[in-house]
Amino acid sequence: MAAGPLRARVVVPGSKSATARALLLAAIASGPGTITGPLEARDSQLMRDALRALGAVIDDSDHLTWKIRPAKPVRAAAEIDCGLAGTVMRFVPPVAALASGTTRFIGDEQASARPVQPILDSLRQLGATVDGDQLPFSVTGPVRGGTATVDATASSQFVSGLLLTAARFPRGLTLRHDGDGEVPSRRHIDMTVEWLRARGVQVTHPDEDTWVVQPGPIKAVAETVEPDFMTAAPFLAAAVVTGGTVTVAGWPSSSTQPGADLGDVLAEFGASATLGTGGLTVSGAGRIHGVDLDLHDASELVPVAAALAALAVTPSTIRGVAHIRGHETDRLAALAAEITGLGGSCVETADGLDIEPAPLHAGTFHCYADHRLAHAGAVLGLVQPGIVLDDIACTSKTMPRFPETWLGMLR
Repeated sequence: MAAGPLRARVVVPGSKSATARALLLAAIASGPGTITGPLEARDSQLMRDALRALGAVIDDSDHLTWKIRPAKPVRAAAEIDCGLAGTVMRFVPPVAALASGTTRFIGDEQASARPVQPILDSLRQLGATVDGDQLPFSVTGPVRGGTATVDATASSQFVSGLLLTAARFPRGLTLRHDGDGEVPSRRHIDMTVEWLRARGVQVTHPDEDTWVVQPGPIKAVAETVEPDFMTAAPFLAAAVVTGGTVTVAGWPSSSTQPGADLGDVLAEFGASATLGTGGLTVSGAGRIHGVDLDLHDASELVPVAAALAALAVTPSTIRGVAHIRGHETDRLAALAAEITGLGGSCVETADGLDIEPAPLHAGTFHCYADHRLAHAGAVLGLVQPGIVLDDIACTSKTMPRFPETWLGMLR
């Protein structure tokens, strides 16, 4: 629990999404590349291990700058461990499909509940042989490319995963989303397209639900990774709940990374946010407003937003995020259960949460092996004594030193 308003400057690690894309594109590029400021965490280690198994050479002896030599050619791997990383289970199978052979994918116990069938169905349409519709599954290439549909209602990663490798498909890719709902988190797809174009890949987007990638080389680049905006969220939220001021260093002036408008989201709760040369600074006003937020395009912010809403003085609604039921855990059910279990009032809706002001009390906040749930519990624990997180270690998925950095902020 915080003793009073916080005054802190925090450095958060590199973006998980950016690190995953940088690694994968470097592994299938036309020449050697580098990644500066990458995320060193379990998800990025799983991605490195997967790409090494497929033939890439990754020198990560310097934790600040990794050097990558691409797989030439991509070779099948006996087995790839996805852990609980959506980027590995959805981005790497199209790379494995480039190989003439079979690669088996496995994961953590909870990983089999995460949806992967849409991208596997697309790979089947593109000429690969796929055995299974959830983890564990196997992929046998070579893939030919061409035209495919994908139901990306559950995750934008189904689109990004195919686009990232599509230039290496002999026939390229014309991909169309065909599902009952909209594609969530479209900023992640915009990020993917921007990165492909920066590497010389020809990508067009003829309509809202169609992407076309021409076959061709992927230029090697020297990439610098931005701070992870989603990992920054609980630290900046700490300023809101304590009425203090927290700065996250290294915040860029513009970005396609989802969460770039985090300052605006926190302002909805009554905070002020200022972007300067030192980073993004958020100051709390001592009173948290209820909100009506559509977080469809930045759904990773939902757990922290729900924690803030649980501490607000007026009711809140979080909308547009039905798809996060398929994240590391069912985040809507978990947030409703944990906030309510601490005395709050949090009810699931069809596509989000309704949260009413209610006094919280001490108790255990269960994290469900989900780093973002742990972030929410940590925010609540700043102002309610006696809240204990059952698994703070799960934050290592994207920030191995989260506990130390969090405690350092409180000093």
